[in-house]
Formats: sequence, structure tokens, C-alpha cells
Amino acid sequence: MRPLIELSGISKVYSSGGNEVHALAGVSLCVYAGEFVAIVGSSGSGKSTLMNMLGCLDIPTNGVYRLDGQEVSGLSDNALSDIRNLRIGFVFQGFNLIPSLNAVENVELPLIYRGMPREKRRRLAHEALDRVGLSGRVSHRPAQMSGGQQQRVAIARAIAAQPPIILADEPTGNLDSASGADVLAVLKSLWERGRTVILITHDEQVAREAGRVIRMQDGMVVTDKIARKEDSTLRRA
Repeated sequence: MRPLIELSGISKVYSSGGNEVHALAGVSLCVYAGEFVAIVGSSGSGKSTLMNMLGCLDIPTNGVYRLDGQEVSGLSDNALSDIRNLRIGFVFQGFNLIPSLNAVENVELPLIYRGMPREKRRRLAHEALDRVGLSGRVSHRPAQMSGGQQQRVAIARAIAAQPPIILADEPTGNLDSASGADVLAVLKSLWERGRTVILITHDEQVAREAGRVIRMQDGMVVTDKIARKEDSTLRRA
């Protein structure tokens, strides 16, 4: 089976004050369609830089990144933008919701940028909010919702266009334990419906919920393990 995501020798070097910072040092890994993967590591381990590579938010200094067989490392900014819009749904720690828009309007926003007709984007937004359990909050603005509800709106926004990949960067980082568990349950339900979910986290407990854990340190993958059944509740039956 061909990998959905294939990284080969990915390195990323930044220049900072005349010095070179090696954020990634020859990372090679594959992710297959339908996997639930956690990428874990402490601050400075390279996991955020790796997330930017996986999400086509940045390009490597060296190495090859293939997404569903397509080499994306050398694509133009417009082509990378198209991949982000069509193939990847992003969920961020800070929610990134527009305060003046209600839930359904926030979810619709990326669909507007895609030029989708109003009737279709409104339908998809309502369907996405229903999928994350917020059908009763469609008219609420962010300030009228809890942190967990806001993150679920962010997930609905990420999935409204039905991208095959969900890339979640510290999605429980700003939440209490109960709200974090709710968000993880939503991600689990998306995975069970066939989405590929990649979760970036520093939280070891959150990482153990995934079916596969990739550990980063000093810009390198130091372990890549399939979780044992007794260690993970988020495993496909």
C-alpha cells in the first residue's frame, strides 16, 4: 500500500542572528490513510516544525515530502495553498475563531474563500457542527461558548470541506481535562469515519490515546511505536 504521507530525509535549517538552527535533522517517516498518529515531544524537539511541513505551511531545506504520491516540497505557494484548502483540515490550540461571527459563520469562512455557493457552504457548516455535537449552538458567538465548545467549532471548521487529513496542533492545550476528553472523543469519531488524524502534543497522556506514537527529540524521530491495545482507547475495532 502506498503511504498517504511520506517524508524522506527532511531537514529544516533556520538562520537566527547569524547562527543556523537545525529544527529538523533528516526526518523520515510514513503515515498511511486511516491512521491515528500522535507526534509528541518537549518544546524545541522539532514537533511544531514537523507539523508545519506536514501541513504544507513551510517547505524543507532538504529532503522529499510526498503527499498521496505527489512530491510537494518544490511546489509554488499557490499550489501549496490549494493542498491546504483541499486536503488538510487544521485544528489549532488557540481556536482562531472570529469573535464577531457566530459558530456557523466561523465554520463557513474557509468555504467562502473556496468560492463555494452560499447554500452549499451553509449546509456543510451545519452538518459539521452537528457532527461535533453543536447543532444547538450554531448562532452562538465564541464569547458565548466554553473553551471546549469553541474547540469543537474549530474542528467543525476543519472538517466542513471533508478533507482526508486532520492535523491537530495541541488541540487540548488550552482546555480543562473534561473538555479535553470531549475534544479527543470528537477526533476519535472522525478517525472512526475514515479520516487520517495526526495529533501534535507535548502531553504524554494525550499521546497515549492515539494508535501510534512518534516521539521527537532534537529535530529527530527517536521512537515510532504502535500503541499496545491496553494503552490506547482510540484504536479501530
